[in-house]
Amino acid sequence: MVLYWTLWIIVRALARLLFHLQIVGRQHIPSTGGLLIAANHASYLDIPILGCALPRRVSFLGRMDLFSGLVGAVLRYLGWIPIRRERVDRKGFDEAVRRLKAGQVVVLYPEGTRSQDGRLQAGKPGVGMILEAAGCPVMPALLDGTYEALPPEAKWIRLRPIRVVFGAPMDFSPELKAATEETKKVVYQQISQEIMDRIAELRDEESRTLPVRQQLTL
Repeated sequence: MVLYWTLWIIVRALARLLFHLQIVGRQHIPSTGGLLIAANHASYLDIPILGCALPRRVSFLGRMDLFSGLVGAVLRYLGWIPIRRERVDRKGFDEAVRRLKAGQVVVLYPEGTRSQDGRLQAGKPGVGMILEAAGCPVMPALLDGTYEALPPEAKWIRLRPIRVVFGAPMDFSPELKAATEETKKVVYQQISQEIMDRIAELRDEESRTLPVRQQLTL
């Protein structure tokens, strides 16, 4: 716990200094209760930036190959959940559901991998599976500027402004309850795409309200 919050303070200070980090929509973050956060993914910076933007401790679902050696040990200690990307990872999903039911916050990237051009990609159905099992809301989050600061092929970080925008939590329990065994896969995919569409809307909304953004940031 001490290590997590120490790193949180350091990363937050660096993000403000180097990237002029702005955080919008703080009123949407509940102080307690299980919460799944679904964000776009375009850079390795997404994880530390999103983590330091949240006032609550979070667990990240991350690909299995990040969890080896000393780095893997540290990541696990910090609460990361390893998953396999090539197939549905029941073990990783079950651990995420357990933490959500225990009132914790878990972050998932519906796209499944980083965008190679910074554009939003189609979401994958795993987020719907987790929501059905956990019975919790999902909060969309936009990470804007991380691609410009550190795109996938870059070797050096660029000093670009970054903002994190949180949207209101979304409740898909009616759709999930109405789904049958035959329609679940379709419903899962629809939910994932609705979340990605909402993330796209957050980007558009923030572009239109640029002059007043300073009033909404932390």
